[in-house]
Amino acid sequence: MPFLIALLGVIGAAYFWAQRARNARDMVGDVADMANDVRLAARRFGFTRKMNVHPVESIEDPRLAIAAIGSAFLELDDLPTAEQRKLLQVQIRAKLRASAEEAEEMEVLGRWFMTECGGAEPAVARLSRKLYKLGGSEQLEPLLDLLQASVSNLSDRQRDAIEDIKRAMRLR
Repeated sequence: MPFLIALLGVIGAAYFWAQRARNARDMVGDVADMANDVRLAARRFGFTRKMNVHPVESIEDPRLAIAAIGSAFLELDDLPTAEQRKLLQVQIRAKLRASAEEAEEMEVLGRWFMTECGGAEPAVARLSRKLYKLGGSEQLEPLLDLLQASVSNLSDRQRDAIEDIKRAMRLR
């Protein structure tokens, strides 16, 4: 009888560790898929990472900078919900004349740029300066249209970010 109990214990432990290994494998696959999504989105927009240069400084498309600011802007209030992300994608499609696939990829790249900047606030500041370099102050109108259409009630941090954006665009 003790032999049978020990055998069941060994079988139970083996099953437990097999499940943990399977879950770890699935998690690694998910992380690899996320990295692949960012890589494919970057390739689609012709983004190339240069050595010793911050990724934001490599942006050449003002639409990508605007979408990235929109992603960071949503994160200023709190973690955005799935509905807020969908609304941002819809606004990117409408305001920046992008296809559904492009809008999704812009939003994915925008989140990546935000993490590379170290958070939402530094991302808004850095991306705003880059947007000014790309297109000057005439890029402010499409950016503000996107931000106002994506967020219904502005938080204090978002209001401050709009002021920072205007300063970066050299309007104040």
